[in-house]
Amino acid sequence: MSATRLEARLRAVRAEGRTALLPYLMAGFPDKRAFDALLARVAERADVVELGLPFSDPTADGPVIAAAARRALAEGVHLAWVCALAERVRAGAGLVLMSYLNPLLAFGLERALAALAAAGFDGLIVPDVPLEESAELRALADAHDLALVQLVTPLTPPARRRALAQASRGFVYAVTRAGTTGARADTDAIEPQLDELRAHSPLPVCAGFGVRTAEQVRALAPHCDGVIVGSALVERLQRGEDPAPFLDSLREAAAAAGACR
Repeated sequence: MSATRLEARLRAVRAEGRTALLPYLMAGFPDKRAFDALLARVAERADVVELGLPFSDPTADGPVIAAAARRALAEGVHLAWVCALAERVRAGAGLVLMSYLNPLLAFGLERALAALAAAGFDGLIVPDVPLEESAELRALADAHDLALVQLVTPLTPPARRRALAQASRGFVYAVTRAGTTGARADTDAIEPQLDELRAHSPLPVCAGFGVRTAEQVRALAPHCDGVIVGSALVERLQRGEDPAPFLDSLREAAAAAGACR
């Protein structure tokens, strides 16, 4: 699936009357040896899976995902392992890597993006690269048919929101709260911003950060094209819970609310 097909997947889900579900997993967490089976199980219930590459200084992530990253690093998870994982697990869902810039630079930026494309990744999120410094990364992503997804936050001024939406590929990542991942988002406060962003975005808009419950998914779904759920899922995995019932409840909420748009 190329960058164009990532966008097309989300548009196809919307055409079905659903809001897409994009669960986040930290690669290799909670058990590196069992992660192939976990990824396949989650992908069965997802439209797109966001796969986190562990990093020692995850500035956009709250304590839950930061702890998962430390554990995955201790298990020896790295970019080459993640690429081999993607090659092994050819799930039906789309696959997007969330990585900070340093691991990509350490691997070699062009080499990293070529490896991701060869492994079957559809897109890339790099939250610590601002738009003004992203030209090289965007050019390499375009050359390798990877969608470089841009993030828009509640604090982003309107003109910049539109610029980020224009520069994004695949979808626009609408951050639902200021700060790091994990803390519960205020859906009532963010809904007008999502509506405004969708009105000006040439791409689907997916909302994430602080989305923890089916109730929140139900509230957000009429205002966006996809909902990203990360920390709440990682917490369940940390407790050793089966993620399927939680994901099924989110998917049901997204489908029901999306049909009411």
